[in-house]
Amino acid sequence: MDLKIKKACESGRDKVTSDFLSRKRPRSLVEAFDSVSTIPAAIVALGTSTGGPQALQEILPLFPSDFSVPMLIVQHMPPGFSGPFAQRLNALCSLTVREATHGQLLLSGVVYIAPAGRHMTVERPSDARTILRLGTPWLDTPSDGCLHIPSVDVLMKSVAEAFRNRALGVIMTGMGCDGAEGMRAIQRLGGLTIGQDEASCTVYGMPRACAELGVLSRVVPLLEIPADILRATHYRKRA
Repeated sequence: MDLKIKKACESGRDKVTSDFLSRKRPRSLVEAFDSVSTIPAAIVALGTSTGGPQALQEILPLFPSDFSVPMLIVQHMPPGFSGPFAQRLNALCSLTVREATHGQLLLSGVVYIAPAGRHMTVERPSDARTILRLGTPWLDTPSDGCLHIPSVDVLMKSVAEAFRNRALGVIMTGMGCDGAEGMRAIQRLGGLTIGQDEASCTVYGMPRACAELGVLSRVVPLLEIPADILRATHYRKRA
């Protein structure tokens, strides 16, 4: 397995687990985007688990067809389900939604769903080109240090490293703490972070872990997430 992916899985996992179990009171709202950064986000990395399929079906159709950046999604699900799920989302949305494939060039306004059983990362050889990378199935196993494959942490750390202050991380409903270290990496390198609020979550686990680490720029209800993403990417409706 790629050494970067292994390190992304293992680094800080014990710290996040400890913070999650301590159950500090999560923050409801940190600060408005305008006071965090005036630089538009160039990519969206979104992680979700339990309750995620329904949540994604509610918010992705709200995005306009001319959305200007790529969106990468890790949804925890069993092998064989991510492809049909991407097809279903594609039928519901104005955006193009597809299951990610190894080596493809990321396109603006396209949503990429990580295949079940494979880690998803990005490589940015130039400002104009971003390439999607998938782990090798027989090397991506639970024994590599990651509880979930694909891992939200693996994706987000990759996006943080490639895009730094132009990365936008979104964490939504789900059990556990996958994504907390990835969101922290995005925040540490100057990117923006959005967390779904407790009231609209099916399971308030992954967003809680991020709130307790203090790594969220905004905490909002599910149906407000698209508007915040559009604001962070400086979306302007075409005439």
